[in-house]
Amino acid sequence: MSSNIVVCNKPHAVCIPLPLQRHIKAMLKLAKLLHYRGFHVTFINTEFNHRRFLKSLGPNFVDDFPNFRFQTIPDSEADATTQNIPLLCDSMRKNLLPPFRNLLLKLNETASSNNSVGPPVTSIVSDGFMPFAITVAEELGLPIAVFFTLAAVGFIGCKQYPTLVEKGLAPLKDESYFTNGFLDKVIDWIPGVKAIRLRDLPASFQTTNPNNINFNFTLEAAVGVHKASVIVVHTFDALEPDVLDALSSMLPHVYIVGPLQLLLNQIPEDPLEPMGYSLRKEETECLEWLKAKAPNSVVYVNFGSLAVVTAQHLIEFGWGLANSKLPFFWVIRPDLAVGESAIFPPEFVAETMERGLITSWCPQEQVPNHPSVGGFLTHSGWNSTIESLSARVPMLCCPLFGQQRTNCLYTCSEWGISMEISKDAKRDDVEKIVKEMIVGETGKKMKTRPWS
Repeated sequence: MSSNIVVCNKPHAVCIPLPLQRHIKAMLKLAKLLHYRGFHVTFINTEFNHRRFLKSLGPNFVDDFPNFRFQTIPDSEADATTQNIPLLCDSMRKNLLPPFRNLLLKLNETASSNNSVGPPVTSIVSDGFMPFAITVAEELGLPIAVFFTLAAVGFIGCKQYPTLVEKGLAPLKDESYFTNGFLDKVIDWIPGVKAIRLRDLPASFQTTNPNNINFNFTLEAAVGVHKASVIVVHTFDALEPDVLDALSSMLPHVYIVGPLQLLLNQIPEDPLEPMGYSLRKEETECLEWLKAKAPNSVVYVNFGSLAVVTAQHLIEFGWGLANSKLPFFWVIRPDLAVGESAIFPPEFVAETMERGLITSWCPQEQVPNHPSVGGFLTHSGWNSTIESLSARVPMLCCPLFGQQRTNCLYTCSEWGISMEISKDAKRDDVEKIVKEMIVGETGKKMKTRPWS
């Protein structure tokens, strides 16, 4: 840890993200902005994710950042895996409140000692899906900002969970509701949102089990948000004006901060600029490969840090990319395929050797901004979406879980910056739509944004 002595009249924000890659990344960016504005920052990771950071970024990544410290708390059985979202959510609900409270008390005790390395804690910045942090803030008399690393429409969709329960729409009555057209029911009562199908809302309400962990995790966050001092959403005015107006009328003190990376780009001589975000080791060789490709020619494919698909899905997408004859750069995590690895046949390797590159992870800030990237085939996660927006790269969206269905609806229908493709698409469909994104008229139109 840094040994820098800090001025004790600095405000001190303790930032705690949901212990998943995209939430940590967004919270780190927000923490950097707070630091630039004069805050002393303590950033809390779980011990499991801290070890992943050390492995990915090197043992010294936490050192020598003035007025920015990293601390850890244990997360019990959630340490076992970050791929099992229900296990992780359940563990957080059961286990994180006591160690989080104890760490805050320890920070204040240290601040009052002669060996102080930081000022007393003056505020908490918590991920919006961690309502236990609001409980701790109330106990300690601290203001708390809850940060939703979502689009505003994704957040307001989550906020409807109590209403879905009241109206008898969630949880689903039985398994037939997945196939009988019920999820195609259109609702028009969400403030600031045009008529939307149930299936386009954040997906965790789609369960028949009232005790479903993911459903109740979102429901608890939707109920608890009213107790927060401030609500922060990762979006910007010109993108979602109607939804933001609606949120401001529903909740006190709603603020937006985004796109985060564009704000960070404006910081002159940022001392935190070397700080990385990735829990996985980034393979940077792809940047040299991209340099050799023509501008706006490469299809970038990345399904994020958590999504999983079948090996057959990957084979179909692979052959679609191969048959398009376009250059492509594809991130395939070792755990992307369910149950087995996708093994591409020798003829696929021979067909794509000169114009295809597959790697296990990449610098996600740099690749979308590379001049050679002409389109992004994405799972429609919000980090990926807003990074693509910031880089002005059109998208091909393949939503898989969470708020991705909502993001896809808005990027396609409201903002006109993407097209949708099903995870079950066959190779001929993949070939056709990636061509349209890179060289077709639709792709050209998607590159024009009214807020650019």
